[in-house]
Parts: sequence; C-alpha cells; structure tokens
Amino acid sequence: MTLHSNIQTLTGRSVLVIGGTSGIGLSVALQAQAEGAQVTILGSDEARARQVASDHGFAGWRAADVGQPEAMIKALADVEKVDHLVMLAGSFVMGGVLETDIDALRGVFDQRLWAAIHVLRALGDRLAPDASITLTSGALADRPNAHGTAIMAAACAALESLARAMALELAPRRFNAVAPGPTDTPLLDRALGPAKDDYVAALAGSLPLGRIGTADDVASAITFLMSHGWMTGETLHVDGGARLV
Repeated sequence: MTLHSNIQTLTGRSVLVIGGTSGIGLSVALQAQAEGAQVTILGSDEARARQVASDHGFAGWRAADVGQPEAMIKALADVEKVDHLVMLAGSFVMGGVLETDIDALRGVFDQRLWAAIHVLRALGDRLAPDASITLTSGALADRPNAHGTAIMAAACAALESLARAMALELAPRRFNAVAPGPTDTPLLDRALGPAKDDYVAALAGSLPLGRIGTADDVASAITFLMSHGWMTGETLHVDGGARLV
C-alpha cells in the first residue's frame, strides 16, 4: 500500500498576508518565503509596507486600511492569483459594553470579521480552487474575562464560526482559524503600554509552559495550516496551555 502525504509544498505558491508588516504577520511572511513561496504583504501604512517588502525581498506589497472596504478592493485589484490567504490585521479594543464608544466596539468586527469577508469578495475567483484561507481568532473566544473583552471575544468566536461555514460554502478551498494565546507582539505593546511588562510577568507564571508566545510560535502554526491539505474547518489553538488554567 502506498501512503500519500497531505503536506503540500509552498514552493512557487503565492501567499498574501493581510497585516504582514509586523508581528505574527511578518513572521508568517518570512517563514513562507523561506519555504519557497512568493509572498505579498499588505499593511495599513504605505511607507512601512514598501520598506518591509524591500528589506526582506518579498514579491510585493500593498497598503490599505482593512476597515475600509473600497480601499481594500482597490489595493487588491491587480493581484493575479492567491494560493494562500492569511488574515492577521485588526486592532485590539478593550472596554466595557455599557461604557465604551460604540464606534470603537463596532470597529473590532469591521477590522476582523467584515474585513475577511471584504477580502474574500474582492479576490473572488482569483483565490485558487485549492487555496487555503487562514483567519485569526484568539484565546478569548474560549476564555473571555470580566475586564472589557466581551466584544473581542465575540469577534474571535465569530471568525471561528466563519471558517467552519466557509469551509463548506467555498469547498474545496480550505478555511481554518488559528487561535493564539497571549503573544508578545507590537499589538500587545499598543494594547497594554507601560503595563505590559508586569502583565507579561504575572501571566507567564500562570501558564503551563512558563512563558507567553512569540510571533514565530503562532506563525509556524499558520504555515502548518497552509501546508496541510487535509485540514479544513478547524481552529488550531496556539496558547501554551492558557485554556487549561
């Protein structure tokens, strides 16, 4: 009996990373490129996107605000084909549902759930018939807390549901989600500011692995999802055991 591997090479494949100029997105771009992929990154800042692509020799770059559908459509208009799409853009908004500005809370869904839908619609048939699409959820989908994370938790859970539903609606294209736990990225810096170091130290001590994650930890899970041809409709948790404690 001949056994066939479901691990697919990224060599020569086109990878589009939305949110690819820093943090997990940049790590995904670098790992995919190291495996032979032709990588295009998209970020919100044009100068930064251009510079990051130049510094790392990526195949291309685009700039647009993921919360602005028309800008995203325009930025992606000349992308010829996408074999692997990774959605990583989006801000982290904390705030109580009864007190926080409603537009700020709505923006969480605009930049995460609706942005993914707008990108899928913009690309249409330019998504390869065997494309993989990886959405980014988070540990809050399973473990929300009482400290202003309700909308973030709801958005993360919605993305996991979207991945499962789209795995059926657009089959045989593969849709998966990755759910990172606490991860040391520029997004965490912006969310916590000066309180970050104390937060990280306290949290790391409570986790089974004794540390929070790195961008490379999560990126390697995403490249796995891109490469594994038998994974669809799945949420892959990369949280250092955070859901267990």
